[in-house]
This record gives sequence, structure tokens and C-alpha cells, in this order.
Amino acid sequence: MHDVAAGHRDAPVPSPDAGVSFVMPVLNEERYLAVAVRSVLAQEFVGPMELILALGPSTDGTDAIAERFASDDPRIRLLRNPAADIPIGLNLAIRAARHPTIVRVDAHSALDAGYTATALDTLTRTRAANVGGVMRAEGRTPFQRAVARAYNSPVGLGGGAYHSGGADGPAESAYLGVMRRSVLDEVGPFDETIRRGEDWELNLRIRRAGYRVWFDPALAVTYWPRERWTRLVRQFRSTGTWRGELVRRYGRRNSLRFFAPPALLGVVALAIVVGVLQLTGVLRGAPSIVASLVYVPLAAYLALVGAYAASRRAGPGWRERLWALVVIPSMHLAWGAGFLVGAVSGARENIDTSRLHRNTPLP
Repeated sequence: MHDVAAGHRDAPVPSPDAGVSFVMPVLNEERYLAVAVRSVLAQEFVGPMELILALGPSTDGTDAIAERFASDDPRIRLLRNPAADIPIGLNLAIRAARHPTIVRVDAHSALDAGYTATALDTLTRTRAANVGGVMRAEGRTPFQRAVARAYNSPVGLGGGAYHSGGADGPAESAYLGVMRRSVLDEVGPFDETIRRGEDWELNLRIRRAGYRVWFDPALAVTYWPRERWTRLVRQFRSTGTWRGELVRRYGRRNSLRFFAPPALLGVVALAIVVGVLQLTGVLRGAPSIVASLVYVPLAAYLALVGAYAASRRAGPGWRERLWALVVIPSMHLAWGAGFLVGAVSGARENIDTSRLHRNTPLP
């Protein structure tokens, strides 16, 4: 969260018992879907609710789990999302929704028990159009726990409010989001040409229309990161690519922190070139000494990562701390590489393959 105009328009406040529609895109989530669905069904607030699952072409047991839940609870509705893309699935679910407040849920997450009631209170109190809280990343294995701690650390993801917390107030964007349907009808749905960062772009349109987007640290969502290094790298490369695309489209409206990973990648590349020239004798004497200054920011970065990995912030166990030495540079460099591709040539049809199984058809 940084300098964000408070907004001059109040979003409509429906009747307290008007109801809530939860929307959840789903693809290959057999390990997490049951937890996500149960966390939604456990929400307590005044008024009716429904949960709409937009099912992508999963190749594991996801659909069977979803169908069992739907057969046991009439509040759960299933839609098909053959394109698999998240914004398309979200729009399908929102168009089918019956209630005036939309709660976005990730199938890789779980809502705290009082999440919806708190969000509804915050929407009413602030007259915001969208409210979000903190992504509380957690892990089940040493690698996943190392990734989760990196998500929650300013060293890992740069200190965004929804990762590390902050004060209640206007925000640039909202993690997942609890939204007023009437505002979505006014500003338009999720942009289906954006496969990653679609929430940031939607919140930009909400703010441009004069409405408030709000961050409430009392809202918390448990999120489980990718379980394997290869999937983590693919996820961050795709996310970086789409952020580069958003920079192409919206320029300075993007936070400066998004430019740190590509800058790091540039320093690494330059250090490699200088090192090769020095080792081969092409670069010698005073020019070599001057060129060696490129190692200073790189050494500072490595020291920062090392200090983080050595601290308890990286985890209580030695496995988490060792993984931290791999996880943080992998996140930064993969994101930076993707960003440069997206900024230079656009994201085009870039797809996040980190949740696709080998036999999952690409859209």
C-alpha cells in the first residue's frame, strides 16, 4: 500500500441480509479444494450465501471432489470454465451470482472464520467498493514453508501490505477482494486479456471511477504456495511477464518496487560479463577496478539473503533456512526475467503452467 487517493464516491451498501456470493476458479486442486470449500461454508454472517466453483479442465480428482460437495450442499453451484484462465472463470461465476456482494476465493487458500463478517462490516464502515486483507502464507513441507516465509517477508516480496501487513486504509489493490457487485457492473468485469495481475487492473478501474479500495489488516486468508521449485519458478516467471505487460499498458501507475527484480537481474548479468572479461584478461588495470564496482550491489544482495536465511525469520529448522538461500533468489530472478520479456515484447499468450499437470491441455 502506498500513496493512494481515498476516492470521492461511496459504494452502495445493500441490505445487511441481502446475501453474499463466493466465487472460486478451480484447476487441479485436489489437495487443497476441500479445505478451501469448507472454509467458505464455515463463514457466519447475516443473510443467504452461495459458492460458485468455476471448474477448469482438471486432470486430477478435483472435479469429483467438487461434485461431492455440490451434491451434499445446495448452496454450491458448479460451472465449467474450459478456457481455464482465472479471469474468465471469475467472470463466469460473477455473471451467475445472485447476491450483491462478491467474495473472491482462491482454491489454494482458506478463509479465516470471521473473514466475511469482518469484510462486510468494513465495506459498510468505509463505503469502499472492494476490501482485502493479508495473505498469510503457510507450508506443509520444508520447501513450502521456506516459500511461505519468503512471501510474508519484505526480503521476499518487497513488503506489500497484503504480504506483511500495514495500517487500515485506502489501498492500490486488494488481495482476492470482497466487492460490491453494482460497482463491477459499472466499471466492467475482470479483463480477460490479462492472465496474471487481473485484480490489480480491476482495482485500478475501480479507483479511476472514484471509488475506494480498502486494506483491512483484520482480514486474513491462509495461502499455500507452490510445493516444488520448478513450479515456483514457472509461477514467478509468468507473474513477472504479466507485470511487464501491465507496465507497458499503464506505465507509472505501477509501483517502483516492481522494478527491483529486473534491476537485480541486470546487475547479475553485468557482473557475469565483467567477471568473464577479467578472467580472460580482456579487462585489466584501472578499467577492471572500476568495473569491479558492479560486484558491490550484488554482494550486498547476497549478504541480505544470507542474513535473512540465518535468522529465525526464515524458519526454525535448518532445512527451511537452506531452502531460503535458494527460494528468494529464484523468486526474484524468475520474476525479473519474466518482467523484462513482458515489458519488451508483451505477455501475449503467456500461461502460468505451475498448476498444470503434464497431461492437462493448454487453453
